[in-house]
Amino acid sequence: MQTHIVPVGFDYDRLIAPLVREQLDVDRVILLEGAVGSEANVEYSRNLAEKLETDFRNLLGAETERIVVDDVYDYDEAFEQAYDLIMTELDRGRDAEDATERNPRVADDDEVWVNISAMPRTVSFAFATAAHSIMVEREADRDRIHTYYTVPEKYLETELAEELRRQIALLSDLDDDVDDDRVTERLTAARDLLAEFDERGTTIGAKEIDGSHIVELPVASFSNVKPFEEIILFTLGEHGEFESVSELAQELALELGEEYTDSFRSKVIYNVDRLGPGGKGYIEQEEHGKSYRTRLSRIGELWVRAHADSDENGE
Repeated sequence: MQTHIVPVGFDYDRLIAPLVREQLDVDRVILLEGAVGSEANVEYSRNLAEKLETDFRNLLGAETERIVVDDVYDYDEAFEQAYDLIMTELDRGRDAEDATERNPRVADDDEVWVNISAMPRTVSFAFATAAHSIMVEREADRDRIHTYYTVPEKYLETELAEELRRQIALLSDLDDDVDDDRVTERLTAARDLLAEFDERGTTIGAKEIDGSHIVELPVASFSNVKPFEEIILFTLGEHGEFESVSELAQELALELGEEYTDSFRSKVIYNVDRLGPGGKGYIEQEEHGKSYRTRLSRIGELWVRAHADSDENGE
């Protein structure tokens, strides 16, 4: 099965045209709709998603599903959603084969394609990074995951601006000959809009998100994590921060029902070092007297969020 995950922004052609022209097999499509922004933006994206849903079915015979992205500027949430979606689709065929007690290796032919051409860059980067992280974490499935981008043949913004210039010229002639406040009003609005476009381009301002005008996009390249390392990461995810590695070791001993000994403490220190900046980068530490405050790094937080379901299921 060929599954395509397609975040929908304000584009149509780039999301379906390459698949039609390349004559790619498309069995299943997941369309992601953004739910943040002006009412007009949300409605426009929703209408495009509806059109794409219809055309993916009619032109490519694909099964389609539409999913909402609650906040297109929340990178961590988008990353978690992307990770879950890609993993679910990778395992969909395999799970189906397991359920019927047939050979699960048949499902290894299933592939997941992630189109990052549209939607805000926070979502596109989150989906691209999640796909890459799964490729690293599940090396055997690397050839089954594809991230792709389509270059547009042309952009409409400049053509719209040129058309607006011609409309301004027409309205200006009418304004000289017609005594109608509506013409004057539309002429003024068009001139103001075109002046903003000439001065600032296609966007205006810098929006503040969660108290900052910068949305950091961490590089999350996951690697295989051993069982005891997993326990450490989930414990840090649950408790947030420990004043020292010894305090973390004491909590782990309590949760695991083990005796807190020098040997156990050394085991925790060793694994924390492997997970730290010099290793996998999932833990960061801050010197505090003779101890080190220990907490998850940004990448570590993403790892915990992405693997939370498996922890809850005891896998």
